[in-house]
Amino acid sequence: MKQVPTAAVAAAGLVGGYAVARWTRKRPLGGVVLAAAGAAAGREWHRRAGVPATAALSALYVAGFAGAHPLAKKIGAWPAVFTAASVVAATTWAVADRG
Repeated sequence: MKQVPTAAVAAAGLVGGYAVARWTRKRPLGGVVLAAAGAAAGREWHRRAGVPATAALSALYVAGFAGAHPLAKKIGAWPAVFTAASVVAATTWAVADRG
């Protein structure tokens, strides 16, 4: 069975979490999506790349979420979310998925 790239899971968590929060107007629901994708990606990062890489990628995932907020004030919400998701996805691919 072919593995799903964790870069796609992490990016989908950031984009999907924002989309759910925005369209439902329930931020905690978006947080559930963000956390679920982060947990799923984290399990795979641990399996594929070990503890140090998992810690670094998890920190980047959280930083992407947090960093999108101030960036949104400068470039807009959706561009900020896509920028953060792109950075997280590219780094995740290089560290855990390239294999």
